Amino acid sequence: MIDRYNAFLFRDETATGAEGPLAGITVGVKANIAVAGMPFHAGIGSWKDRIADDDAAVVKALRDAGAVITGILNMEEGALGAKTDNPHFGPTHNPHRHGYSPGGSSGGSGAAVAAGLCDVALGTDTMGSVRIPAAHCGVYGFKPATARVSQDGLEPADLTLDAIGPLARDIDSLERVARVISDFGEKGIEGPGATLAGHGVDIHREVLRVFAKVIHDMEAEPEVESLDHPNSRIRFAGFIGVSKAMAAHLEGVAASELLAKLLTYGPRRSSADWEEDRAIMQATREKVRGIVEQHGFLILPTVPNPPFPHAEREPAAQADFTCLANIAGLPALSLPAGWTGDGLPIGVQIVGPEGAEAGLFALARTLDEHLGAYRPPKQGA
Repeated sequence: MIDRYNAFLFRDETATGAEGPLAGITVGVKANIAVAGMPFHAGIGSWKDRIADDDAAVVKALRDAGAVITGILNMEEGALGAKTDNPHFGPTHNPHRHGYSPGGSSGGSGAAVAAGLCDVALGTDTMGSVRIPAAHCGVYGFKPATARVSQDGLEPADLTLDAIGPLARDIDSLERVARVISDFGEKGIEGPGATLAGHGVDIHREVLRVFAKVIHDMEAEPEVESLDHPNSRIRFAGFIGVSKAMAAHLEGVAASELLAKLLTYGPRRSSADWEEDRAIMQATREKVRGIVEQHGFLILPTVPNPPFPHAEREPAAQADFTCLANIAGLPALSLPAGWTGDGLPIGVQIVGPEGAEAGLFALARTLDEHLGAYRPPKQGA
């Protein structure tokens, strides 16, 4: 184990950077994003010896900007899940409490950043896999709009939903990297924003308390909107799509018992049920985009539950809120919002319009200054 959190699986101690806007910034990279000469196994045991020949487009952009690429980070097997207890590479521990999940599937990315093992980490977000670990690890995470970040050099989960995004300990570092790796629109965001009601998500009381305070303290009270389907049904439709895409991509690849089981859900779905799933996702895409266009942005809890022990079963609803931005193809940013009574982080996310990334970051920065909720992990946590 390279670090006590099992966040890094490979580390290049000789890595150096160059001159540029990101000179001196150290970056860890999730194991499903290609870094030339480093492991590129996507958390899959049978690929553990696979080495990338070339840099992914986002990694090349970071190198060209002067960043130091320090190593490869742990993740869920195949990027399917939100716990990061990998059957081949072991669990990653939350720096705020050892033995607890850092979220996933980019759990190594969230833990490495929170613990200060690198300045920024790259993760991938298919249904929330950058923002979930950002929330659970008490850091900042950005999912670009699907069409605004290259997927070249990514081992995919579902290319219709996948987006490579950064995690960092502050919004300035997050934005600096986001501007380098993605097409960053300069439009602002206006409007009171919106939140959701009647979503049917089982939200933990601590998350409800923190989010209620966020809404209460905002300058303008967001409008309340509803979706056409329960969040859990939307998330399930997205999962079926991911399962179908991954089953086709990983056909013939040895997988753990759990991953193999998850990959059966999509292919065994009937044609009629799959058409219903697709209709739900299309309706959700249109609805969420319409809400954002009308109200300026959508503000939601990032995850409906706080971090949980690895010994417990992963809550099924973790992606109930995050999946909306992926299905809509919109940019979204998670930031620390508050803390449970026993000291675990809780996040809030903002979904904004495509092309208004600058406005999204400005809004998040204002909210962050007001909340002041970021805290580094305690020594020995």
